[in-house]
Amino acid sequence: MLEELKHRVYEANMLLPQYGLVTFTWGNASELDQKRGIFAIKPSGVDYDKLKPEDMVLVDLEGNKVEGKYNPSSDTPTHVELYKAFAQIGGVVHTHSSYAASWAQAGRSIPCYGTTHADYIYGEVPCVRNLTREEIEAGYEKNTGVLIAAEFARLGKDPAAVPAVLCKNHGPFTWGKDCMEAVHNSVVLEELAMMAWHTENLAKEQAPSMQQELLDKHFLRKHGANAYYGQK
Repeated sequence: MLEELKHRVYEANMLLPQYGLVTFTWGNASELDQKRGIFAIKPSGVDYDKLKPEDMVLVDLEGNKVEGKYNPSSDTPTHVELYKAFAQIGGVVHTHSSYAASWAQAGRSIPCYGTTHADYIYGEVPCVRNLTREEIEAGYEKNTGVLIAAEFARLGKDPAAVPAVLCKNHGPFTWGKDCMEAVHNSVVLEELAMMAWHTENLAKEQAPSMQQELLDKHFLRKHGANAYYGQK
């Protein structure tokens, strides 16, 4: 069932260690079949060098396993909540990549310091608060997704313009139209986190964010209604 979907998700997951975004089993990628309301995701705790396309687990949007010999990733309920909250996305990635996770552990959003950031993400990458004890005990992974969605709504952030988030003391989640775009955004996020860390170290203090006009120019020339970057 959905063998092509499983194969795409397998390939996406295998890119995570290739890009240095995961160590051991610290990450997962998924992709949603919008018509069927079913997504494929990496199985929980299976080493990347042992993964096969047929090992990907199919899950519905209620979090029920539809098909697979393994249990799905322990982060599956977070993926469920993101798919339900952000209707335009079709892929989700979670990692513990070093620089992005460091910003998360510091409880800091990643400021937009330059045009590399502005080319991909409109403004800072938010770091959401810790879950409360009650939220953790009631459903840690589910409530992680609920919190991300609630914070994006509170902040007025468009998940298409800001396809990434940091969870305090945890790590990053990214998303996109499919699993490959979500992986791409994970790679970009790690590079931006590294650049921001170096920027602050070189500046010896928190550097000022880039000017709004330059942010608008770089983001909108790629993603705006009158975008002109690249080939038509």
